[in-house]
Amino acid sequence: MTTTLPVLVVGATGALGGKVVDELLKRGKNVRALVRPATDASRLESRGVEIARGDMLDLDSLVAAMNGADAVITTAAGYTRGGKNAYDIDTVGNANLAQAAHRAGIRRFVLTSILTSDQTPHVPHFWHKKVAEDKLEQLGVPFVALRPGAFLDQIATMAGDPIDKGRLMWIGKTTVPLTFVHTSDLAAYLAAAVDAETDNGERIDIGWDRPVSMREMAVLMGSRAGKKIKVWAVPTAVARTAGAVAGRFMPLVKDMAAMFGWFDTGRYVADPRRQEQLFGPVPTAEQALARFTDELGKAQRR
Repeated sequence: MTTTLPVLVVGATGALGGKVVDELLKRGKNVRALVRPATDASRLESRGVEIARGDMLDLDSLVAAMNGADAVITTAAGYTRGGKNAYDIDTVGNANLAQAAHRAGIRRFVLTSILTSDQTPHVPHFWHKKVAEDKLEQLGVPFVALRPGAFLDQIATMAGDPIDKGRLMWIGKTTVPLTFVHTSDLAAYLAAAVDAETDNGERIDIGWDRPVSMREMAVLMGSRAGKKIKVWAVPTAVARTAGAVAGRFMPLVKDMAAMFGWFDTGRYVADPRRQEQLFGPVPTAEQALARFTDELGKAQRR
């Protein structure tokens, strides 16, 4: 669809959101970014991105940011950002986005959801995405939700650069396969979803050709890098106990423990058939891990 109306990106100053902005600009889209009043937006402005000052907890600012926009992509996630407003962003903030999109008459709303979010009421930040999907549906907002697996870039670097350190860190069973995504691929899919021929309300799994375990990841990355990589694992039971203790003071720790417990079930697995129909060939695990390993190697040489 050809239009000069901008795509509003919510979360544009984050790692994934920044890549979404890059992808949209590459596609010749005009981009507007929602940026909180105190956040530096100079990098975005230097690239010709229009800045809308606002906050997910301020509904009126969201309506103002969306007025005159063609579409919205949100990558915002309180859980990953942390901070005292994390819970409110993932609940009130997402509801406000849906309400603002409804009021502004947005043509297409693209939500970054989470794989299996509809099966996990016991993992709060997963379930909040399912609730966000439902809110958009209830309000009749034309939307598509991409449900990616675990972010490779975050998971593989929990204990630092695995090539440099010679190890990956994991919480739980190292032999259970699960779905991962590379954030660069996800960013491209999110940008493409603005004009993709989807039905309203579609929920689309995003992943690789198959799930992989942390042990297999270590083998594939080590083979590519030409060095041995070990997996340093913390038993899920230990994480669960720590989460229960810390949960009274730090709900995010309890949330994280529940997430890793879910990974252990072996049910965190994508069905990428619809992904392939919409966005082309699904990356193989070997391709994605080779690319990521090469990226880490380049970063080391800088």
